Amino acid sequence: MLMGAAGSKLEKALGDQFPEGERYFGLENFGNTCYCNSVLQALYFCVPFREQLLEYYANNKSAAEGDENLLTCLADLFTQISSQKKKTGVIAPKRFVQRVKKQNELFRSYMHQDAHEFLNFLLNELVDILEKEANAAKAPSPDNSVSNKIANGPTKPQANGFHKEPLVTWVHKCFQGILTNETRCLRCETVTARDETFFDLSLDIEQNSSITSCLKNFSSTETLNAEDKFFCDKCCSLQEAQKRMKIKKLPSILVIHLKRFKYIEQLGRYKKLSYRVVFPLELKLTNTTDNSDLEYSLFAVVVHVGSGPNHGHYISLVKSHNHWLFFDDENVEMIDESMVQTFFGSAQEYSSNTDHGYILFYESMVGKS
Repeated sequence: MLMGAAGSKLEKALGDQFPEGERYFGLENFGNTCYCNSVLQALYFCVPFREQLLEYYANNKSAAEGDENLLTCLADLFTQISSQKKKTGVIAPKRFVQRVKKQNELFRSYMHQDAHEFLNFLLNELVDILEKEANAAKAPSPDNSVSNKIANGPTKPQANGFHKEPLVTWVHKCFQGILTNETRCLRCETVTARDETFFDLSLDIEQNSSITSCLKNFSSTETLNAEDKFFCDKCCSLQEAQKRMKIKKLPSILVIHLKRFKYIEQLGRYKKLSYRVVFPLELKLTNTTDNSDLEYSLFAVVVHVGSGPNHGHYISLVKSHNHWLFFDDENVEMIDESMVQTFFGSAQEYSSNTDHGYILFYESMVGKS
């Protein structure tokens, strides 16, 4: 806990170097809830996401007292943290954790859970709630259905009625990117492209590699032949083809999940890969649609501590106002930026260091001075 010398030392450092309104609170662990705490810290310091949540809470205060859901519980927790009188301390996210367990049986046990699965569940659940609320708010009454059609523009008719444009929530605006799955028939050269959206990119990793090389592999071309031939609609037959996944639109907040847990058939179980994967503080990516370079800055890392997938611990590193902090449940410390590279992984197969970067949060530098 933040007590005694460590607490006052952090308090002093924060007082000198951080804005008045910023808060740095540890989160109490309710028996193996570090997977939840580490992700919550990363999301709290994702400023556009936090601001939207606080605004949501302010606009829905009365509703929050009535119908409780995961969104109201999270908005309530973030508001509690941001409105504390002191800069540091510990908060118990009890209501939020209880809601998570109520909502999803996967998180009900006291077993070690996966932080990436939790992040996925949380973002998708928030989107569902926001979409339901938006649809309920704009359900047309008989007299304004005509004006609704005019406001929303022409709709494309489909076999089962009308085609509705998907709703874009503020969660989408923060995290959603678009991938294009391209398949080129090698006989007629026809390219079949299918778009799909993502909230995070899951990357396969190799020993002594980097995020840039993992992303290159992610977009590399794969040949489909033998039993894997592709059915080409133009040729009306199975053909050899080349397939690749391209990033069509990069998100404002890029979340990268390193696939550190791999199923090994010979062992009949999952094994943790402690591979050294370098993740830079500044990441340059080419936006494939217009070939412009986009720059991203690392602001949070969820770290898995432990040698296996079924046990261990999660902590998070967070960058706030050009300083790095270390969050381990109730404990919060300031750390030097150079510490971040100790979480790249190990260049050796067996190493005493089991603290490895697992989920990386990058923010786009567009519009930032």
